[in-house]
Amino acid sequence: MIDIALFIPCYVDQFYPKVGLATLELLERYGARVDYPQAQTCCGQPVFNSGSFDAAKPIADKFLEVFSSYQYIVCPSGSCTSMVRNHYAELVPDRIAELRSKTFELCEFLHDVLGAKPEGRFAHRVGLHASCHGLRELRLASGSERRVQPFDKVRSLLSGLEGIEFADLSRGDECCGFGGTFAVGEEAVSVAMGNGRIADHERGGAEIITGGDMSCLMHLDGLLRRQKKPIRVMHVAEILAEATGGHGHT
Repeated sequence: MIDIALFIPCYVDQFYPKVGLATLELLERYGARVDYPQAQTCCGQPVFNSGSFDAAKPIADKFLEVFSSYQYIVCPSGSCTSMVRNHYAELVPDRIAELRSKTFELCEFLHDVLGAKPEGRFAHRVGLHASCHGLRELRLASGSERRVQPFDKVRSLLSGLEGIEFADLSRGDECCGFGGTFAVGEEAVSVAMGNGRIADHERGGAEIITGGDMSCLMHLDGLLRRQKKPIRVMHVAEILAEATGGHGHT
C-alpha cells in the first residue's frame, strides 16, 4: 500500500475544506494510506513571491521537517506543489532533491503514479481552467506555446466520466489574473483578466469551471458571484469524488 502525506494549502484549509476532504476520499479510494501531518504550515509562497526570501526559508525548513519521512506528498494545488518542487531549491538547496522527486500535484499523482482511469457519471458541460503553475511549471498539459504532441492530464482523468462534455475555449491556457499577491497589488488588471477568462468559458457553454488550483477558481468564483452569473466552480477533486461514487462534499 502506498503511504501518502496530504499537503493541504492554507486557502483550502481555511476556505475550501471540502476540497481537502474530496482529495482524501479519492486517494483512499485508490488504495492509498493517507496521513495528514498536523504540524504542516503554509509552504511560504506568498512571502517568497513578494521577495521576502529570508522569511520564506524557515517555512521551507519546517516543510522539510514535517514531510521528509513520507513515501509521497500529494497536494490539491499546482501552485503550492510547484513552490516546493521548483522554488525550494533557492531556499534549501542542499536538502531538496529527494523531496522534489516525491512531491506531486493531485491530478499528476493520479495520472502518472497511480495510472488512474476514473469511471463514473458527471453529466455537465465543463470548462477546464489550466492554472499557470500547473501548466507551465508542472507541465500538467502541453500548452499552446510548445511544439509537442498535445496532452492534458486533467482532461484525461475527466474524460472517462459518462455524460461529461468539455467547453471549447479560444484561449484555453491563458492566465485568470489571480497570481496570489498580484490580485491585491494590481486589482484592476486582475479583474479584467478574470472577466476575460469567464467570457471565454461562457462562449464555450460551460456550466462548471474546474481546475487543479482553488486559488484561481476562488478568483473566478468571486467575479461570477458579483455578476450573478450561473456558472459554478468546482475543484477537479470534487468532480472526481462525486462522480466516482462518493458524496463529493459539495
